[in-house]
Amino acid sequence: MYNTVTRIFKEFYQSEKSGGLILIVCTAVSLILANTSFQREYLHAWHMNIAGLSIEHWINDALMAIFFLLIGLELEREIYVGELSNLKNALLPMAAAVGGMCFPAAIYALFNYGTPTQPGTGIPTATDIAFALGILSLLGNRVPPPLKVFLTALAVVDDLGAIIIISLFYTHSLVALNLFIALGIFVLLVILNRLRVYSLVPYLIGGIAMWYFMHHSGVHATITGVLLAFAIPFNRRGRKSPSYILQHYLHYPVAFVVLPLFALANTAIPIESGLLELSGEQYSLGISMGLLVGKPIGIATFSFIAVSLGICRLPRLVNWYHIIGVGLLGGIGFTMSIFITLLAFDDTTVINNAKLSILIASCMAALIGYTVLHFTLKRLFIR
Repeated sequence: MYNTVTRIFKEFYQSEKSGGLILIVCTAVSLILANTSFQREYLHAWHMNIAGLSIEHWINDALMAIFFLLIGLELEREIYVGELSNLKNALLPMAAAVGGMCFPAAIYALFNYGTPTQPGTGIPTATDIAFALGILSLLGNRVPPPLKVFLTALAVVDDLGAIIIISLFYTHSLVALNLFIALGIFVLLVILNRLRVYSLVPYLIGGIAMWYFMHHSGVHATITGVLLAFAIPFNRRGRKSPSYILQHYLHYPVAFVVLPLFALANTAIPIESGLLELSGEQYSLGISMGLLVGKPIGIATFSFIAVSLGICRLPRLVNWYHIIGVGLLGGIGFTMSIFITLLAFDDTTVINNAKLSILIASCMAALIGYTVLHFTLKRLFIR
């Protein structure tokens, strides 16, 4: 399976790596504008109301539901025909993802247990697919395809873990009636799936209705995207599969519209406190150490244990130096980490400082991971 990179995986990889580079530009632009003479106007623009919600709110609750829909569709594809369809191949990225979530969470909890910032434990557990693949793409054709597939599968499982964490631990109040209506719509869509209704129209209409009731239930509305993804039929009809069709059309809008808007809206951070002062905060230490130390140690350790026990094996052309390098790239939190930050904290200062910590740690993880892979991949192909 590692020798075959399907057409849709290539398309996914290409869009994600390009989107990652655009995210870097958008983040830099947003940070600059938020700390210039245009600061007031720029920050105000994201808080303008449209239909009762701010632009930032629409981006984080509605547009990000589309991002979660794409993640769900990709996860569905991986389960049916991708790396996760073969248990032997799936176990390595699954083990790596579990380690990459447990270690950072434990490190954050070590610094913040029993404090008001303890709810941020989930922040360093996520890997940003777009950024990670964007950095990996800078290494060009020296990166063996199995390593790209490993990182993608790891990040997809990682995102699934983040979605579970959000649904379990970041639901503060619950309106049972609205939740039951949303889940009822999901059940109806699953029934349509079983009845082999392949038109996307009823699923998209049902998805919008499900988002509305989920939004008013107390459970974060973006979860709707994942539920909708698994309600949409996936079969082996290739390009005629509704799941394939929708995933194909969502790649570029998500990579070049949704995520850049998310980056612009959520990295508009006025830098008011000094970096030295910020680095002394417990939540900042937990985020930074979780991403920079917890991620690579967790990914490498759980991968090593899985391989040592004979549960799985390293892919062809991949060695332990590469796993460590990918583990470092796993410390690029960004999208999901910022998203969880918004759910974990209410204090604006804490939110902005946490975002800044995520950005700094993610940049360091990207730089160190790129450097490790640059030299280890070079040695591999010189031989």
